Amino acid sequence: MKSYSPAKSRRLWGIFTNGLIRENPLLMLMIGLCSSLAVTTSVANGIGMGISMTFVILMSEIVISIFRKLIPDSIRIPVFIIIIAAFTTVIDYVLKAWFPDLSKAMGVFIPLIVVNCIIMGRVEGFASKKPVGEAIPDALGMGLGFTWVLVGIALVRELLGSGTILNFQIIPVGYQIIFFIVPPGGFFVFSLFIALNLFIKSKLKEPVAGGLAGGEDSGCGGCATEGCKPDGCKPTACGSVGGAKI
Repeated sequence: MKSYSPAKSRRLWGIFTNGLIRENPLLMLMIGLCSSLAVTTSVANGIGMGISMTFVILMSEIVISIFRKLIPDSIRIPVFIIIIAAFTTVIDYVLKAWFPDLSKAMGVFIPLIVVNCIIMGRVEGFASKKPVGEAIPDALGMGLGFTWVLVGIALVRELLGSGTILNFQIIPVGYQIIFFIVPPGGFFVFSLFIALNLFIKSKLKEPVAGGLAGGEDSGCGGCATEGCKPDGCKPTACGSVGGAKI
């Protein structure tokens, strides 16, 4: 039975939280923007798209991580696309069967999850090189990071542009600002969220030990990252993370 490792737990937590703020796929990596801005005219669409993306990226990363050593490098991209397409088809049929109105509202953007840069980028850059234990927190972090941005943008746009939240009237007719439900309004709200994310990121402590928040003065300098030689980390520098012994 393996003993509990606080350092490993902190590293996995760092992988998960990176997708929420520091490496948020929309606000920091700037990928998958087309479908994101198109579906954020309502909160329901944002929630539906976020959950759909999270499901597809999670299942795709798990499968690809498990079979990463069996997938020939020369055909890895076609194999990745087939796996992603399989889970996209599953979520597309689920929405059509159980949430037909939501499926109709999001239209072609659900099938287009297959070629979404966020999923392809994570399975190629992370899941295909890491064990499943690290792929799961990465997928959840990226999926939830994508979701909270979609829901946040949709909340602002629907409330100010349509005066509703989930079809509940909040702002009376005549006081809505139509600008927020048209494409320029989407870009404007998106830019505000980028500014907010940068502000939050500036207030967070710099990550150490492979993306973990431990403070600049902990001196670890990413010693726990892959490729760091065991004898390359000095005990005086890496004996503590955030003031706590490890």
